[in-house]
Amino acid sequence: MASPVVNSPFQDEVLLFDPVAPADSALSVVFAFPNEYSVGITSLGYQIVWATLARRADLAVSRLFTDHHEPLPPNPDLLGFSVSWELDYVNILTLLESLHIPLRAEERDNSHPLVFGGGPVLTANPEPFAAFFDVILLGDGETLLDNFLDRIVALPSASRAEQLHELAQVPGVYVPSLYHVTYDGPTGGILAIEPIASDLPATVQKQTYRGNVLSASTVVTPRAAWENIFMVEVVRSCPEMCRFCLASYLTLPFRTASLEGSLIPAIERGLAVTNRLGLLGASVTQHPEFEILLGYLNQSKFDDIRLSIASVRTNTVTPHLAEALTRHGTRSITIAVESGSERVRQIVNKKLATEDIEQAAVNARAGGLSAMKLYGMAGVPGETLEDLEQTMALMVRLKKAAPGLRLTLGCSTFVPKAHTPFQWCGVNPEAEKRLKFLQKQLSKNGLNFRPESYNWSVIQALISRGDRRLTPLLEQVRHYGDSLGSYKRAFKEMKGQLPPLEFYVHDTWAIDQPLPWDHLQGPLPKATLQKHLESSLAVGEALQTLPLHPVEVEVASAEQMQKGLSRRSYY
Repeated sequence: MASPVVNSPFQDEVLLFDPVAPADSALSVVFAFPNEYSVGITSLGYQIVWATLARRADLAVSRLFTDHHEPLPPNPDLLGFSVSWELDYVNILTLLESLHIPLRAEERDNSHPLVFGGGPVLTANPEPFAAFFDVILLGDGETLLDNFLDRIVALPSASRAEQLHELAQVPGVYVPSLYHVTYDGPTGGILAIEPIASDLPATVQKQTYRGNVLSASTVVTPRAAWENIFMVEVVRSCPEMCRFCLASYLTLPFRTASLEGSLIPAIERGLAVTNRLGLLGASVTQHPEFEILLGYLNQSKFDDIRLSIASVRTNTVTPHLAEALTRHGTRSITIAVESGSERVRQIVNKKLATEDIEQAAVNARAGGLSAMKLYGMAGVPGETLEDLEQTMALMVRLKKAAPGLRLTLGCSTFVPKAHTPFQWCGVNPEAEKRLKFLQKQLSKNGLNFRPESYNWSVIQALISRGDRRLTPLLEQVRHYGDSLGSYKRAFKEMKGQLPPLEFYVHDTWAIDQPLPWDHLQGPLPKATLQKHLESSLAVGEALQTLPLHPVEVEVASAEQMQKGLSRRSYY
């Protein structure tokens, strides 16, 4: 690979941990983020894994991004990727080529490094990308990563095949090549997914960290996408359990960082080197001691701190919160409402009244904030045109209730995600028209509307529900360009070799149909997810066409699951 680019960003970093000098016998590791440095170094997950690697004397780690890299070993033992965006797979393939490593695991031999990957995209559904990885790590890295590395270090002289077989015994470590998938013909559904040897686990369980010391930045740099920001994870998962939400269901149970044991010490460490603080989590303000944390940050010694909050539950937007954000340089707040229709909010299990949304806008304005962005969706299963009209009416209502508050509705298309109750539901092909309807109606009333690309949603759904048959298609699309037209072209050229685009994206799947990720167990069993889906059927009449098959299963309440098992957020 070419020499590091001049004007390296690494020289501007302030490290918040102490790397360990590697031993002479250390394994060489290249840890990559398949995007530019400014994007990758802003990923809290990437920072944490890098620091974990760099703290081990038995590893010598070098970082690799698409535009910068540290000095790389000529023949690394391990190559790891942190993947947090689906379309970054293109950059994974490019980086593999630049390192002269075969794209597919089946083509590698003992002279090549083991290629492993982790992150939210691969944990949710790694199957479309399975052929590119020797090993995939499923779940939280706090214990999983060291267990994986310890096993590798203990196998210095083992062959590639022996290493992979041993690694497959580690909980949470998935070796795709050791699992065989059979299909109902080239264009049919999946029939079975089975391990190729009897001593391999039939299902690989996602690993869940259950401690109360959560993640915090290990590096601060002006080259990050959020300049000089120190990030601290306040909560993990979300107690609301909206039926579509991967950030909630895949990361259960809801966990909160200890205020005295984790949050405050981490914040003090970070604010010693920067004045920009980011509080991360899918539902930050639902930390049980959030008001105490807010009071801590409102001390006069922190007056110059710029504070950003990743997500705020609507009914926690108080004048006190708005005043605190205003005091610390924030002028806008973002809330997720999903829809102006209470019926749709009931379908998705969004426990939120219209009055709560209106009060949030009033409180935001009263607290000094100048803008509010609301997140919504179009094409939610069971949604009708009347529901869209109620979304429009809600925005008009908020404009009257909080005059002077600049309102923006950001709207995406519903996309089914693995391990959620809506994983069986397809993308509504009318969603694009519905986005255009909202845009037309809201512009008439002087309201800002920012729709996300419907075409991107189709591609996202394809990858979210894809199986291994997509691998050659993804390789082909890479050369055409990442547009919906490129995917359609590839499907046309590969007709008869895999199911059509509609099968993956728009079709509603039968409940008893094996799913591409059935051998990868998330926090909740499939039968429980079906029960959660059935709870939506009582509200959304349009969902009654789902070919459901009754399953007798006792389901705990959301609160019980959070205790017993113990959004739009990508770290």
